[in-house]
Amino acid sequence: MSVLGLDVEAYKLCKDHKPAHFQLENVVRPNILALQPYRCARDDYQEGVLLDANENALGTSIPPALNKHTHLDLHRYPDPSLHGVRPRITELRGMPHSAFTFLGVGSDEVIDLIQRCFARPGQDKVLICPPTYGMYSVSAAVNDLAVVKVPLITEGGQFQVDVPKVQAALAADPSIKMVFLCSPGNPTGTLIPLSDVRKILETPEYRGLVVVDEAYIDFALEEQASGQKHGTEPLSAASLVSEYANLIVSQTLSKAHGLAGVRLGLAFAQPPIIQVMNNTKAPYNISSPAAYLAAQALTEESVSHMRANLRTLIANRDQLVKDLATIPSVGHVLGGNDANFLLVQILDKPGGVPDNDRAAMAYKCMAEKHGLVVRNRSSELGCKGCLRITIGTAEENAMCIQLLRSLLA
Repeated sequence: MSVLGLDVEAYKLCKDHKPAHFQLENVVRPNILALQPYRCARDDYQEGVLLDANENALGTSIPPALNKHTHLDLHRYPDPSLHGVRPRITELRGMPHSAFTFLGVGSDEVIDLIQRCFARPGQDKVLICPPTYGMYSVSAAVNDLAVVKVPLITEGGQFQVDVPKVQAALAADPSIKMVFLCSPGNPTGTLIPLSDVRKILETPEYRGLVVVDEAYIDFALEEQASGQKHGTEPLSAASLVSEYANLIVSQTLSKAHGLAGVRLGLAFAQPPIIQVMNNTKAPYNISSPAAYLAAQALTEESVSHMRANLRTLIANRDQLVKDLATIPSVGHVLGGNDANFLLVQILDKPGGVPDNDRAAMAYKCMAEKHGLVVRNRSSELGCKGCLRITIGTAEENAMCIQLLRSLLA
């Protein structure tokens, strides 16, 4: 494996390197594979009289009375150890070594970096399965990559991947270099079975990468842990990373951990992929405050608190489903409901059909007249007349129900 900086011993911890026809060197852009990564001043020394990085020796401009985090030495570039965040995340997700874990500035940096590393501008393509997260296409446009769309199976609100059509598209077009799968989906809230992920990973004609975006996976994992649903089989594609050399799993601390403002995204893959990403990313991409707060959120006590919050949000979600069913002009709740939101149909009349105009009316009135904001998703494939409602507190959910009942009366 000709990736600069690769931890060979960590690479040996992979259980397998399936599929046999996949070669990472044929996917990485040649200039990325050959680049000499920037070596940060803190890679060698983190302590002592530091006169090596052109930092401000007099300290931060924040007056001492206002600086609540003097222990972070904000006038210094971040220590590469980042308060131990990487090994903690690695352990939490069951990875065999921290060389399997990448840290980014939110999932969006992860998505963009994957496209920059493994697809050639103006030549290669990405495949997405709408309706899905919009940043896959936005990043593709920024990176000058064409987008191939294979819609989800939307009949009956199931929102599952059409695996045969995805495989056919991959076999027909060798310029497709990555597939983005969102599980649980956004805006669908539906998990993708790992059996479907495996089939796409093992597509014989496909030589590219499969990226499984699991921003909301903790909600499904908590339901499984509490015995509510999903059985006992693994749900997260992170369980496949040590087996498949062509798999990247992205996650985030924004949702379950409630750290959207910190902007810390994660990626899990076999060490060669992670090393390529680390070689390419901007130096010091994770700030000291972000790393410190993430470290606090990953303590045993904080993870326990996070899981308690998940259980509360799941209970609130279940109650919201029941309450929505009592409003005559609200139709089905679509999708798998495995995240912290619901995709809800707004009907043209009680017992009628989904209506985009009425959904837009409810969305606008709630936001502009009553200060309660949801998302209008009625223009997306398979989402006619749909609003996406994030699960709030019990009081916020009750307010949402009251407003919908009044506006749709």
